[in-house]
Amino acid sequence: MAKKDDKYSYSLTYYAWQRLKKNKLAMFGLIVIGLCMIMAILGFAITPDSTPDANDQLLELSKKPPGFEVKMLQTRKNELTHEVNFFYKMIYGEISDFRSIPFSDYHYDGNDIVVREYTGDEKRQGTDIRYNLADAVYAIDYNTPIVNNVEEGYTEFYEFGSNTKIRKTIKELKEEIEKNNIITRKYILGTDPAGRDLLSRLIIGTRVSFSVGFVSVFISVVIGILMGALAGFYRGRVDDVIIWIINVVWSIPTLLLVIAITLALGKGFWQVFVAVGLTMWVEVARVIRGQVMSLREKEFVEAGRALGFTNYRIIMRHVLPNVMGPVIVISAANFASAILIEAGLSFLGIGAQPPTASWGAMINAHRGYIIGDAPYLAFLPGLAIMFMVLAFVLLGNGLRDSLDTKSMDDDQVMY
Repeated sequence: MAKKDDKYSYSLTYYAWQRLKKNKLAMFGLIVIGLCMIMAILGFAITPDSTPDANDQLLELSKKPPGFEVKMLQTRKNELTHEVNFFYKMIYGEISDFRSIPFSDYHYDGNDIVVREYTGDEKRQGTDIRYNLADAVYAIDYNTPIVNNVEEGYTEFYEFGSNTKIRKTIKELKEEIEKNNIITRKYILGTDPAGRDLLSRLIIGTRVSFSVGFVSVFISVVIGILMGALAGFYRGRVDDVIIWIINVVWSIPTLLLVIAITLALGKGFWQVFVAVGLTMWVEVARVIRGQVMSLREKEFVEAGRALGFTNYRIIMRHVLPNVMGPVIVISAANFASAILIEAGLSFLGIGAQPPTASWGAMINAHRGYIIGDAPYLAFLPGLAIMFMVLAFVLLGNGLRDSLDTKSMDDDQVMY
């Protein structure tokens, strides 16, 4: 067995990784991709707004600037709780059990809490809204009577879905409201015109972009490797037919072809995956075809034929493993292209449909504010797209250089 310090004891993958680590721009791209991937995986578990699609709309908070803070009264909805486990919340979000009421001031009046509605305009005072203390803290079953005894200072009621009578003093209810129901919410990146948290929408948009990229690249790689390997290995009539198909698909502008496929499959989240993947395989197929054509005449392929191996085994076990380097590089570039195509489709309104948080759809919805008073609404998702695409381009360039065995030093190549 070779010793650890033997320069010939490492694989090409090891040397490629060592070369990649020396490329600062590629490592920067890898770090950005890694952070975005973590955000995409955790999803609603880390978003300030964990409701499905981060779609908690508060019109009173429309277009608030980054760093905006507001006090809110959270009143319990009179329905069963929506508690879910961590993994379900991480993927799908969680319906809130409370309604959020922004307010500018509040006081207590008997067994009620009175809040002054927040209007966003200091010159225009909002109206006073009254909420029963017990109704604000608990899910009240209004099929049974609620008893408010102000003189003796208590309230009796039945909680929703329970047959047990609950008795709480007004003092206890006030303490619970002060502790749990009055909160200060901060919007780090502000809110959109519908009063939704912009940071939460951007984080969930990361998941949309990564999902489209992964699925589209997977589809394109599977189809591209299959078509390219068949064309390069068998050549002849098979090669002519596949090359004709490649040329036909290649001649159609990518965006137009994606739009046609999307309209045929219907608008939606999953349709975008298929549409983008079906238009990106031609580049993979062309590269794989050229690589396989150069390898099919090598000695190890002839040896496989002499040993009686089937063409399937020769292709899958001996040819394809030697052409995966270029596929990895192309996949990184195609990932960036898939993100741009998805953003373009969503911008045109035929990609992910509202209320799904998509960076392209966010730019489309807020493009009118670029020359208005809230340009960040369109700039932030645009910067997110730019950094994500740039990260994959830098990583792709780094992988191309690190996997290029011709540029390796002689002592880094294994014979």
